Amino acid sequence: MLAHLSRATRKLPIVSVFHSHLSLPRTIASMAAPPIKGKSFRIALIQLGGVGPDKTANLERARVKISEAVKGGREGRKPDMIVLPEIFNSPYATGSFRQYAERIAFDPSKPSSEQAETSSSESLSMLSQAAKDANAWLVGGSIPELAEDLRIYNSSPTFSPDGTLVALHRKVHLFDIDIPGGITFKESETLTGGDHVTIVQTEFGKIAIGICYDLRFPELAMHAARQGCVAMIYPAAFNCTTGPLHWDLLQRARAVDNQFYIVMCSPARATDGDGYKAWGYSGVTDPMGKIVAQMEEKEGILFADIDMDVINKARAGIPVTVQRRFDVYSDVTLRKQDS
Repeated sequence: MLAHLSRATRKLPIVSVFHSHLSLPRTIASMAAPPIKGKSFRIALIQLGGVGPDKTANLERARVKISEAVKGGREGRKPDMIVLPEIFNSPYATGSFRQYAERIAFDPSKPSSEQAETSSSESLSMLSQAAKDANAWLVGGSIPELAEDLRIYNSSPTFSPDGTLVALHRKVHLFDIDIPGGITFKESETLTGGDHVTIVQTEFGKIAIGICYDLRFPELAMHAARQGCVAMIYPAAFNCTTGPLHWDLLQRARAVDNQFYIVMCSPARATDGDGYKAWGYSGVTDPMGKIVAQMEEKEGILFADIDMDVINKARAGIPVTVQRRFDVYSDVTLRKQDS
């Protein structure tokens, strides 16, 4: 009966469809994602607790936990890569960033082979030696960085197993939020945002680095995936308002969108004082959106495997990485224009 009703009777909306002139690609069904040639590896996430106003004590606590991680936990399997949380050497507060900031003589826009000799800041010295002692890759969480122009960045250094600083990611998207009844925080009061995507070449494959709020922006992770990354690691300090809302959701979304691993390393949740309360729940999500390992809120070390076979199976079964139609949505990275 409904099929015989007129448009006027049914009150259907009139929809205008505009077709741009598209050059159609070869049949999507014939496309196959090329296999990843990386090497599976084991990762350890240090959910660090007890961070206070004493930087030296914070660094020593981190060093001890790195040494503990090297032992491999109950299984005794040494990790190939170790990750620390965001702002692990100081309180997480806009009023503290400049006080705790350190000089890092590293230009994120240049490859490591073109860098001058790096600075010997207190935090970087510890991290470099810890990576060397562990003979493992070390994503050094993040620390406040004081640049030559006196700007402050939230920066994540990555060290190779010989202790060499090979990459520095400056947090691109600053954490400026105001949730009524929840939390107000404005990193831009003190920090400057970075302007580079950070990708580290390892023997396991390419690894991208982001920091916390960077997770909310799918473009950064998409760029990393299109550059061939097998995982993206985010030292992150979501709080007890944003954590229960979006912590799991966002990491699963980024993993499924790009069919690679998402690694989140949080500080442990403080149980005393009036300072910033991190969410915790450090974890690893696989390319199918399954959280394969996750902690709760307390201090500890989490171990997980980054498995190249899982990436290849995900991309072979649902080959979205080769099915994207940038001829249709070519403006995804363009600044919005006034209409």
